[in-house]
Amino acid sequence: MIRTWLNPIPLVAILRGIRPDEALAVGHALAAAEFRVIEVPMNSPEPLESIRLLSSALGEQCLIGAGTVLDVQQVTQIGAAGGRVIVMPHADTNVIAAAKRAGMYCVPGVATPTEAFAAIRAGADAIKLFPAEQLGPSVLKAWRAVLPRDLPMLPVGGITPETMAPFIAAGADGFGLGSALYVPGRDADDIGHRARAFAHAWKAGTASQGNAA
Repeated sequence: MIRTWLNPIPLVAILRGIRPDEALAVGHALAAAEFRVIEVPMNSPEPLESIRLLSSALGEQCLIGAGTVLDVQQVTQIGAAGGRVIVMPHADTNVIAAAKRAGMYCVPGVATPTEAFAAIRAGADAIKLFPAEQLGPSVLKAWRAVLPRDLPMLPVGGITPETMAPFIAAGADGFGLGSALYVPGRDADDIGHRARAFAHAWKAGTASQGNAA
């Protein structure tokens, strides 16, 4: 189950634009901050090489895969590079099915309940609520009432440590983190510092919900 990889910190690092020559330093910084899921978007420079390097070095402790996966052919390429999770901006059921046939996890992006239920039927392991800054916590709360409770829901888009708490209160099971965590040129020490801030915000937000209960 993908929840195994979402513990103890259910935060997905989205490394859009990362280059192979910086992938390992960034990956190790994230792993040291308790991140266990790392995504290299396919519109990054040489994404398959970065995935190969990360999988070889960190594959036993982290779930490494690709984001912005748009077609079935890419699924095959990602698997050959050692990737084990497919993350999508959309809910193409053909891509989801291809990922599942390949024995990979799949996290499609959805913006409506219709897309969410279609993705679930196709075998989605988690749902990416995208773009989160447009949909907001109120939409997540409404969806949480009707979607399977054991299905992880991960808001993605515009998430910062300061904006996590309302989504956690609405039922978020984790987050995908983009430019607030990583942008090209940001060094590994800075990324590690940002990763720890996100991890702290997650722990604080979930602890607050536990106290409220």
